[in-house]
Amino acid sequence: MEYPSKVLSKAVEEISGLPGIGKKSALRLALHLLKQHESQALALSQALKELVTQIKYCKECHNFSDYEVCELCASERRDSSQLCVVEDVRDVMAIENTGKFKGKYLVLGGKISPMEGVGPGQLNVGALEAKINSGGINELIFALSATMEGDTTAYYLYKKLKGHSVRFSTIARGISVGDELEYADEISLGRSIQNRVPYKETD
Repeated sequence: MEYPSKVLSKAVEEISGLPGIGKKSALRLALHLLKQHESQALALSQALKELVTQIKYCKECHNFSDYEVCELCASERRDSSQLCVVEDVRDVMAIENTGKFKGKYLVLGGKISPMEGVGPGQLNVGALEAKINSGGINELIFALSATMEGDTTAYYLYKKLKGHSVRFSTIARGISVGDELEYADEISLGRSIQNRVPYKETD
């Protein structure tokens, strides 16, 4: 498509690089921004700049945070004896939206997937081990996706950590939540957290 402006063309190119946005959608968004007051577009630009320059990873759980330690880890109202292992920051948000879990989290940053070249070394496994070794955790909850990769990751972590005096459990699988926790409705996900079951090693 030919654009009347190189500036517009560049904006469309950058916007279309976002997931799920094609060139036509990118053009609509760019034209929409041009129709708005300049302050709105500049506010968006500033927000995006702050997103990539100021956001931090919590040093305790690897969730996104404005501070070195996120509000969930810093809260004295959370149950530190329960640690919920999730793949992604979006999973923390999904579980928190249910209001049914009051423990703490550890974000792995993905799941073991040999096909995609992701092994334990690319995940926050060391941080999880350090938390378990530090003591005080009575229950480790696997809230990983119901996929082969999710199951492989849970099995790997269980084999690595089963020598510790920790109770292993997993969210209930009787409720279909799809491949990712973020797509589950809050009621179903809340029930799957509340009705979690002991993790059983499978051959």
